[in-house]
Order: sequence, then C-alpha cells, then structure tokens
Amino acid sequence: MTAPDSLLVERPSDAIVVFRLNRPQVRNALNLEVRTRLADEVTRHAADEKIRCLIVTGSDTVFAAGADIGDMAEAGPVEIMARNLQKYWRAIMDCPKPVIAAVEGFALGGGLELALCADIIVAGEGARLGLPEVKIGILPGGGGTQKLARLVGGKRAMLLLLTGKMFSAAEAHSMGVISEVAPTGQALARAIEIAREIAAQPPIAVMQIKEIVNAGLNAPLDTALMLERKALQLQFATRDQKEGMRAFLEKRKPTFEGK
Repeated sequence: MTAPDSLLVERPSDAIVVFRLNRPQVRNALNLEVRTRLADEVTRHAADEKIRCLIVTGSDTVFAAGADIGDMAEAGPVEIMARNLQKYWRAIMDCPKPVIAAVEGFALGGGLELALCADIIVAGEGARLGLPEVKIGILPGGGGTQKLARLVGGKRAMLLLLTGKMFSAAEAHSMGVISEVAPTGQALARAIEIAREIAAQPPIAVMQIKEIVNAGLNAPLDTALMLERKALQLQFATRDQKEGMRAFLEKRKPTFEGK
C-alpha cells in the first residue's frame, strides 16, 4: 500500500498556492522528509511568475504538533548539527513573495516555528500555540527563542519558554504573535481571502515591502529608512506605478502586470 503524500499542493487560483501538511497519523509532526519537501516546493513555486502568494496550513484539527520526536530521540549532537534543520525554514523566510500560515488546532514546537516563518499568521479561535521543548529536555532550535522574544519581549518570552505553556489564539493575537483570529475552521478560508487581496496588488511593490520590512527590523532606524527611500524610488521605474497612479486619477480599477 502506497503511503499518503506528506505534503499536498493545492491551487485555489492561478495566483495562490497552498501547501498542506498531511501526516495525520502523527498530528503533522515535522520529520526531515516533510521539511525538505516544503522547502523545495516553496522555492519552486516562488519562482513561478504567476504565483503572487503562498499559504502553509495543516488539517482542521492540527497545524503541526511539533518536530517528529521519533526522528531525533536517539540522535547525537554531531548528527543534529549536520541536519541543520534551520536551513529548511530559511527557504520559507527568504521566499520573495508573501507567505501566510493558516493555523487550526495545535501549532506547537517546530509547528509554531514553522508558522513564525510566515509573513502573516491567521489562526482559528480554537488554536493552541506554544513552544514546549523544555518539557522534553531540549529547547526550541528552529528560531523559536529568538523570534518569540522579538515579538513579545524578553520577559514574556521567558515565561512561555521556561514553562513550555500553551496559549490561545486570542492570547497570541494580543501578544503580537499572530496577525488575525478567524472563527474556528475558517483560518484557511480567511488566509485565501487575504492572499487574493495581496495577489491583486502590484507584485514588485509587494515584494519590496516584504523585503524592506524584514531587513529594517534588524537594522538601525536610519538604515531602515534609507532602504525604504530606495525601494520607493525603484517603484517609479515600474509600469505598475504608472498604471496604479493613472487608474487612481482616472477613477478606475488598475491592472497590475508585475512589470
């Protein structure tokens, strides 16, 4: 009997691609195979000119319950170092096009770290998030400690990381961990709505916004403002800028080409 595909690729429209984690027998635990597949598929689809937005999701009951513990329980430090699991998340973080995570149910450990690689996170009201690695004798190693601290502040991050406690979608939203809370079961539908809205925008401007926001967060303010100025100047070399402003003046809907 053929094993089910661990990652499903869906196209709700020509401009949007959805990657669905599909390991229900282990609550979408992230093993090396699914990490590799996801990184490869994100890279491949990001190179498609038709794709304007990418979405990562799980099932209606679980986004991803964490790393596959059975895949690492007996591993040694050299083996873990050689795996360099962060490189697979780097492919998502470095994707030039917007990535949305649609979260239902549990997003724990590596599952939350995966969601944090996205630019926008939409979570269902019933979602439960957390970084519980300390409870099994390790710590978050896929960016969780650093990203969480940058999002919520050091003191609150310490409480969550040192206890490994789970928190709700509402708590995650109030802390700035996620972008929006959707009704339970509607996270993916809402993510697709947002993706359609993004896909209707000028692609070069969208990619520049993503690039300068991410670069600016790790730069001094003066440097970040310089990046913003240069990105704005670049837009005036695009046909989309001319089309957008002409459409505004002519009171019509613009048609953006990504040129």
